[in-house]
Amino acid sequence: MADVSNVNRPRGAASFTRYEQTFPTLTSHEIDRMRRFGELRRFRHGEALFEAGKPGPGMFLMLSGNVVISHRDGLGHVAHIIDQGPGQFMAEIGQLSGRVALIDGHAEGAVETLLIPPDNLRALLVAEADLGERIMRALILRRVSLIQGGMGGPVLIGTETLGDMARLQNFLARNGQPHHLLDPAGDKDAADLVARYVAARTDLPLVVCPDGTVLKNPSETSLALALGMIGTHAHDKLYDVAVVGGGPAGLATAVYAASEGLSVAVLDQRAFGGQAGASMRIENYLGFPTGISGQALAGRAFTQAQKFGAEILIPVTAKSLDCAYGDGLFALETECGQLLRARSIVVASGARYRRPEIENLDGFEGKGVWYWASPIEAKLCAGQDVVLVGGGNSAGQAAVFLSGHARKIYMIIRGGGLGASMSRYLIERIEATPNIEPIFNAEVIALEGNADGGLERVRWKSRLAPETDTLDARNLFLFVGADPATGWLDGCGVRMDRAGFVLTGVPPEGHGDRPAPLQTSVPGVFAVGDVRSGSVKRVGGAIGEGAQVVAALHGYLGEAAKPAP
Repeated sequence: MADVSNVNRPRGAASFTRYEQTFPTLTSHEIDRMRRFGELRRFRHGEALFEAGKPGPGMFLMLSGNVVISHRDGLGHVAHIIDQGPGQFMAEIGQLSGRVALIDGHAEGAVETLLIPPDNLRALLVAEADLGERIMRALILRRVSLIQGGMGGPVLIGTETLGDMARLQNFLARNGQPHHLLDPAGDKDAADLVARYVAARTDLPLVVCPDGTVLKNPSETSLALALGMIGTHAHDKLYDVAVVGGGPAGLATAVYAASEGLSVAVLDQRAFGGQAGASMRIENYLGFPTGISGQALAGRAFTQAQKFGAEILIPVTAKSLDCAYGDGLFALETECGQLLRARSIVVASGARYRRPEIENLDGFEGKGVWYWASPIEAKLCAGQDVVLVGGGNSAGQAAVFLSGHARKIYMIIRGGGLGASMSRYLIERIEATPNIEPIFNAEVIALEGNADGGLERVRWKSRLAPETDTLDARNLFLFVGADPATGWLDGCGVRMDRAGFVLTGVPPEGHGDRPAPLQTSVPGVFAVGDVRSGSVKRVGGAIGEGAQVVAALHGYLGEAAKPAP
């Protein structure tokens, strides 16, 4: 929704324009164009059209009457947001795929509406291009304002300095899920819940879901299930293509494949955007001369994929792939034991953050050791000295971003310079930033501190001398590359190079015919993006491959559908 302080009384032209974009009123002609996509629904006074925490039925277009929109959290707090009347519609971006509602809508008096379910809503957006553009913009703005206003979604209870608080905040933020924080030190309701539920420090943070359910320091999967982020019906379907990985390559595949009529499922174990989604600024991507954050770029692709009907399952981890499931099908087994069936597979699982050999590293992950730099971690670094390890573009982007929050950034680099591994524009920016100090030919060897209190010191040494030194720092950021995430392909016959990246364009063992450039050694299994051997490891390259593979998918699926001679 729009900024709550201005929702009912917009001030100034700019505010009014945003308000009109967020809550447009449609004309009678526009309403008539939408009737064929919906069905008439009537509600009595006080009836709920939708409720927070319950699956949303789609988009409601108001024909007569009035609906009160309000925010209700799991602690029982209710706040009025806006009243909506004839010509206005009620939905936000989650209703493209029938996700749970984030807010409440109750009839005030008799109400007549046109209910447009998710499938028909997506059809409307495509068929009625100009009207669909206005609706899509409103759906996006409403979700953005819910996030900015902390309305809808769960309440996280604990201090911001908790490592697990940062973990859960990151998970929700990167998946575009509204939430807000309460510190028990300053909020009585939060303190009462801590006194009631917390028996040990490891129980924190608490998460209060919209339906009042209280979770103790949950895993990302447990939290997603409680919030209705993961559907339970994907295993009942047969997809044309299953994409493993929701980074730029996987999302590009989903957008182009779904827009061309293929049924698509996308799995990712953490969040859409992959490693690129954690980048605070990408400045060398075509079409964005002022730069764009990885989260914003991935968020647009995520929404676009849903618009065309792709089903995105997050967080869902692929455990194994059965390449001989029967009838020419593939079966993906997930970590929760379910099978997802598809006619073809696109491997876009990218790479996992590399964990260097540093003494005591395990004990400080999530307690001062981070593998990405977002505004959440930046708050923890405010006014402090920070150590950052790495010499690639991701490290450079993180160093520049954190320099605006931390007092000093010590950038530890194994090599003798940055020219071989970092884009020139980033090198120039680092050289021009006074509180970034590169330390070349060096490596971190150990971490010191208190396992409960967190990291306190980083021990490092020069690679050119035997002496060691320490830096006082409560936060260490590691950007030392990544290893291919291909373990789930073991036993399927997909060939890899020596480093474990997927080979493409090579024939299966014993066959001489060369397959399509992005096809693996197993017909029907394709690979794109960072996980592919020989890929350029850039966002633009990954997106290009995601688009390119769709032609190969059509070719394979077309051949597979032909009857045997």
